[in-house]
Amino acid sequence: MSFARKALISMLAGCAILNMSGCGRGSTTGAVEPSRPIGYTAGLSPDASAQESPRMDPTSVQRVHFNIYVADQARSRVFYASVLALTPSLDVPGMTEFRLPGGTILGIAPESDIATLFGSKAPNPSLAHGIPRAEIYLLVADPAALHARALASGARELSPLLPRSWGHLAAYSLDPDGHVLAIAGAIPQVGR
Repeated sequence: MSFARKALISMLAGCAILNMSGCGRGSTTGAVEPSRPIGYTAGLSPDASAQESPRMDPTSVQRVHFNIYVADQARSRVFYASVLALTPSLDVPGMTEFRLPGGTILGIAPESDIATLFGSKAPNPSLAHGIPRAEIYLLVADPAALHARALASGARELSPLLPRSWGHLAAYSLDPDGHVLAIAGAIPQVGR
């Protein structure tokens, strides 16, 4: 599987494992150092670890940040902290980030800040509020438990946990801003 495909899967799945150079800053397992958020050094500068190796293609993807635009950053921070059972790795006005397994970062940005950033060159994200604009697909060992936690945290169920044709048990719900939250796991094999 190509690196670009792995990066795309990580972005869509939110927790696919990317064992690539640089994910763990020296770790060959891709493990994340707990000392600082992935991709950031003090002052929120891009991580310089990508430039440390003279053999690395400077255009190769180092890690994936997947951002969703929300109406209320604080409400979404509480929702995703509850669902993911994680504390944000970054939480400042204008951006909340959660460090997911495999090095992926889920970012939460206020629609109003994005409208200011993009100006008139892109549609205002708030015009699509409530319309599914992204799907966050989380692969976990116990999808029933995580789906129940998402519903208890305020998600609205779209489809219960069912076997899907692609080989996962998956449940679908909407987060408070209408983004699709898919929670999936392997279909248990009977007799193995």
